[in-house]
Amino acid sequence: MPETRPTPADGDREAAVASALGALDLDTKTRLLAGQDVWSLPALPEIGLRSLVMSDGPIGVRGARWSADDPSIALPSPTALAATWDPALAHRAGVLLAQEARRKGVHVLLAPTVNLHRSPLGGRHFEAYSEDPYLTGAIGAGYVRGVQSGGIGATMKHFVANDAETDRFTVDNRVGERALREIYLAPFEAIVEHARPWGVMTAYNTVNGTTMTEHHHLVNEVLRGEWGFDGCNVSDWTAARSTVGAVEGGLDIAMPGPRTVYGEALARAVRDGLVQESTVDEAVRNVLRLAARVGVLEGAAPAVAEPPALVDGPALAREIARRSFVLLRNESGALPLRPGTVALIGAAARDARVLGGGSATVFPSRVVSPLDGLTAALPEGSLSYCVGADPAPELAVAQYGFELRAVCRDAGGDVVGARSAPSGQIQWTGTDLPEGVTGAALHTVELTGTFTPRATGLHTFGIKGAGAFTLTVAGTTHYDGVQLPADDGDPFEAFFGAPVARARVELAAGEPVEVSLAHVHDLPAEVPIEVVAFALAHQEPQRDADELIAEAVEAARAADTAVVVVATTERVESEGFDRTDLRLPGRQDDLVRAVAVANPRTVVVVNSGSPVELPWRDDAAAVLLTWFPGQEAGAALADVLTGACEPGGRLPTTWGSLADAPVTRVAPADGRLHYDEGVFIGYRAWERQGRTPSYPFGHGLGYTDWTYESVEARGTTVRIRLRNSGTRTGREVVQVYLAPTAPDDTRPVRRLAGFAGVEAAPGESAEVVVELPRRAFEIWDETAGAWTFVKGSYEIQVGRSIADRRLTAAVNV
Repeated sequence: MPETRPTPADGDREAAVASALGALDLDTKTRLLAGQDVWSLPALPEIGLRSLVMSDGPIGVRGARWSADDPSIALPSPTALAATWDPALAHRAGVLLAQEARRKGVHVLLAPTVNLHRSPLGGRHFEAYSEDPYLTGAIGAGYVRGVQSGGIGATMKHFVANDAETDRFTVDNRVGERALREIYLAPFEAIVEHARPWGVMTAYNTVNGTTMTEHHHLVNEVLRGEWGFDGCNVSDWTAARSTVGAVEGGLDIAMPGPRTVYGEALARAVRDGLVQESTVDEAVRNVLRLAARVGVLEGAAPAVAEPPALVDGPALAREIARRSFVLLRNESGALPLRPGTVALIGAAARDARVLGGGSATVFPSRVVSPLDGLTAALPEGSLSYCVGADPAPELAVAQYGFELRAVCRDAGGDVVGARSAPSGQIQWTGTDLPEGVTGAALHTVELTGTFTPRATGLHTFGIKGAGAFTLTVAGTTHYDGVQLPADDGDPFEAFFGAPVARARVELAAGEPVEVSLAHVHDLPAEVPIEVVAFALAHQEPQRDADELIAEAVEAARAADTAVVVVATTERVESEGFDRTDLRLPGRQDDLVRAVAVANPRTVVVVNSGSPVELPWRDDAAAVLLTWFPGQEAGAALADVLTGACEPGGRLPTTWGSLADAPVTRVAPADGRLHYDEGVFIGYRAWERQGRTPSYPFGHGLGYTDWTYESVEARGTTVRIRLRNSGTRTGREVVQVYLAPTAPDDTRPVRRLAGFAGVEAAPGESAEVVVELPRRAFEIWDETAGAWTFVKGSYEIQVGRSIADRRLTAAVNV
């Protein structure tokens, strides 16, 4: 584990950093602060500095190549990791990701995301942990410690109040000082205190009138000054807009390169007297310190001399998934499955949704679907499958049935290079072009190969991206023109934008046809990232929805148990846009209702990264939430459904209808988004407004029962004794809430103050000890500009969720 407080080794590294800094001239220093490309900083051989490489997370390490032909381990979504309520498991995830980073030549992981679930409509909700700052900080700290124990830098992001995607580059989030301190800054502060992260990423958005890449108060005075953060501050990609404002605001690295506000522009600002060279030196010192810690600066011992033992990635992905699954409902012991026949229903059961869209995307070498997992786990002949209802009445990146390669040509039409294309998505940066290809010579990229349909009927083909395209299917050119970008100004349109349908072709199942999508590479001069990005998209023939549901009903009626897998899609949950509702897409709600009528033993598996409405929840015998479960999705699901393992998750966020949700505004007005709710988000807001959610914060069932026997509070130390009163070994998450005895409208009715996991065999008792942090008794005094300890009487409430509190004790402080 890396050190969490300064040690003598830190002093030695500081000496090496100072020596290296003293050997650099102004131009070299400012060049080091600017990315040399999309993912790395320049090497400086004169001081023994190798190039430092960064990569996106948080569920895997993509590396410098954004392509399915460079696979990565894909862990479950951050919401799933938080649902384990287990910082030690988050630590193990971090250890694995450090291992993946070393394998891919990456030194800094751009993760974890510790923004909060302010509103269920946040499009990137799945990439953050929780609505609660305490739980977020605990899971995030475990993750950071794990990553850095492997000698890889972790970058907590996005600092701060980056809680929605609408107008994310320009929105000015107006947040009161108390809410900022108690809610949005709190998890960052906890991670600095408990994990000593080596990096932070400042966000696109503005906070209270100042863009975060230039926020001197929050970065220099709070993060570095009050909290003592000594790591490196990197901008979100393209977020830095002002040379002087950024460096004065504490930004160390402006990414990506080569076009940034640093480099030559920063050197010129120093020479013009607009910036002190000492300010530049501090930024360079932070970069060199990071380089020393990760072992790319000669003469400085890395923070970790020997990485931890190797981790079995697929096994850990499977364990995290099943530990994260939340059993919301289980009537009459519907789960685990009893012996008999099972009708598996749902498009997502065959084509699993294992991760969210956007920069969190990685490409696993394999994905175990629910159909794969249950086929392997259940007796032969006991499982049937049908689609039931397709959740994705839209095009998706070409994948199933396609065998493609990318061919690169120059302006004369000569082939200059080629590369395999495991999917229809091309995402190449300037340093990741196929061998022999240069940006200057590249004129056309053609995705070409064959497509073997899984179904007979009218197939739809489309294009994602902007520019000139030629689409040919089965020898016929269906589109030859220029596809214009969306008008929202998002520079990542080719990554996150929606595909456009361009051809509909009648094809026969099992009969291969030739397909080709050619794209003219012509980047505008103002594009900040040198990248080749576009995709061939596809949609299978759309059958009548009522007909599909009728087939599912017949299958369910004929089986002992029906398992329906419902899911969101990449057009529902992704970076780049917020949600407009919480409904499951397509006719999936109708499907569940119909199947539940046909078979009273209907188990619904909800495959979404963030809350969706479940209007049929009381009709289903069991409801199991699997989040985005990572590459081992189906194997973990089989473990839980068959009873080989218990579903271990508890909700890290309240689930309810959009009509009842207390905080729903994510779109700014006149460029500003006011956080008028103050400290009241999540369960704090639900309780304040007296609303009852579908499932409360902390809720989750297991396969055994627990009796809470006693609680004892001595000062801030709480001891809880409980007993497994069920029939099988299980794990319980004991949750401790702190409630002021005297009514106070300015404070939540109660707040999470601690938690602990415990395992016990049937009949066995166990004791857990929870230490309540001082901060649980404090509020931010806006008048004094300081934390205030609120003395008085409090009730300690212990239970299984915020709504299922079993024991109480009093404490006076």
